[in-house]
Amino acid sequence: MISVDPTEYVTIAVVCVLAVTAANTLAPRLRIAAPLLLVAVGVGVSFVPRVPEISVNPEIILVLVLPPLLYAAARAMPVMDFKRDFGTIGALSIVLVLISSLVLGAFFTAILPDVDYALGVALGAILSPTDAVATGTIKRLGAPNRIVTVLSGESLFNDATSLVLLRAAVAATAGGISLGGVVVNFVWAMVGAVLVGAVVGALLGRLQARIRVPALATAVSFTAPYIAFVPAELIGASGLVGAVAAGLVSSRIAVRRHSAAQRSSDAQNWRMVEVLLEGGVFLLMGLELATLVTDVSREHDTWLHALWPAALALTLALVVRAVFMMPLVWWLDKRAGRLISREDSLAALKDALSDGRAAEDTAARRYRVAIDRRLSDIAYYRTEAMGPREGMAVVWGGLRGVVTLAAAQTLPAETPHRSLLILIAFFVAGLSLSIQGGLMAPVLRLLRLPDQSEQERAERARLHGEMLDVAGRVLDDPRVIGDDPALAERVRLVRGLETPDVDVEQNALDTRLKTAAELRRVRLTVIEEQRRRLLGLRERRAYSSAALTAELAKLDAEEISLTL
Repeated sequence: MISVDPTEYVTIAVVCVLAVTAANTLAPRLRIAAPLLLVAVGVGVSFVPRVPEISVNPEIILVLVLPPLLYAAARAMPVMDFKRDFGTIGALSIVLVLISSLVLGAFFTAILPDVDYALGVALGAILSPTDAVATGTIKRLGAPNRIVTVLSGESLFNDATSLVLLRAAVAATAGGISLGGVVVNFVWAMVGAVLVGAVVGALLGRLQARIRVPALATAVSFTAPYIAFVPAELIGASGLVGAVAAGLVSSRIAVRRHSAAQRSSDAQNWRMVEVLLEGGVFLLMGLELATLVTDVSREHDTWLHALWPAALALTLALVVRAVFMMPLVWWLDKRAGRLISREDSLAALKDALSDGRAAEDTAARRYRVAIDRRLSDIAYYRTEAMGPREGMAVVWGGLRGVVTLAAAQTLPAETPHRSLLILIAFFVAGLSLSIQGGLMAPVLRLLRLPDQSEQERAERARLHGEMLDVAGRVLDDPRVIGDDPALAERVRLVRGLETPDVDVEQNALDTRLKTAAELRRVRLTVIEEQRRRLLGLRERRAYSSAALTAELAKLDAEEISLTL
């Protein structure tokens, strides 16, 4: 570590913010992922003469940086889509991490001297998880929504799996834990963290709803990942899973309880935090390379002895991932086929529940909602199929990132060849970002994934049509408009509900409009009813999460413009 005064800290922080901003601005023009560009800049700077060795305590990354990053990613995760692919996400984030760790453990035991199987599994656990930040690359390239959901959900939870397994493997090197102990610790790490995170997300989400100032409500949300992280760690659970659970619960509450201004404030400020933290950790990752190489040389070794094991380990990890995906894709296809085969019977049952007296029964209404959800899921699985090509996209989209490097630096100081193992982890992450990330666009083109843009446009048009129907019903209600037809006409024109009639003089309409406040009242009433309809559609999963989110954002933007 180097000693710096406060002025140097401020200078470093300012330079990092500017570097992250410049990288995210230039990356689209250069057609390169911003994380990869930042890593490259960091590596270049680290080897500049007179640049001091840079080493950061890994706890800073694991405790201060990852919780808000994962919380922000969880807030952006559509809960509806997460539920639909919960089984797939669980298989990738738990089962695949365990299998990859065991296979890589055997590999490292065979090729590295003085590395027993427990330590090899520990290194395998470090290299197995995909990165929540790095998976944003495939989203920016326009991959199908289901692939993005699966990769994002996997990367949210596999960090906890790898860290629990890492701690167990390190303890096993000293003979301090049994297989049963590993299982118990893992189950508690997940269950305890989900309980803590769900409680924190629910309480803080409701607290934010009571705070009228959006900036203050957003300030409260900044504490959520840490309030979830710390108690979860204190009870022996995973603080990272706690932060993820808090993000998922709080995002669901925000849609229903928060004001439009609060949702907008949260979205903008959390996006800013996400960009800066994500860029900062990748820049730091590159800056640490020179220090790692120096540490390895002090142990009378060279960086080449870390490069070739890293390249083979990454290849082996991708092979294991591909082999794991084959039966998983087969299972998903069979599962989707079974659901689709029930479509006609579900539709008939829904019609039966909608007829006669059954339509008025509360229980029947609940059943209809449940059937609507299942029918919507069937449409989702039919449209967003997970076939071999999508499976290969999931394989290639599983990038390693900064979590791998941070976890590697938590290895005990007495670990044999510790610096070499950390450098191997760095090279795996670097190769993954450069090769997988750099070739992501051509790989997606080669796979020729189905283009869903036309379906998405049609779906959004249908949803917008429903919103126009809601607006029409509100404007036809005399309790809202009163007895002034000019007011209704004016509202229709302002909202674009009808094509303006060139024969209608605008001045005549303005003179018949009583006050601007009355116009705003009517428009806000329309927005309120449209939002209520959107929530009902979300409850039934009638449209994709992307279409519902986009329409809600439009309503929020209009409400903010009116209330300002």
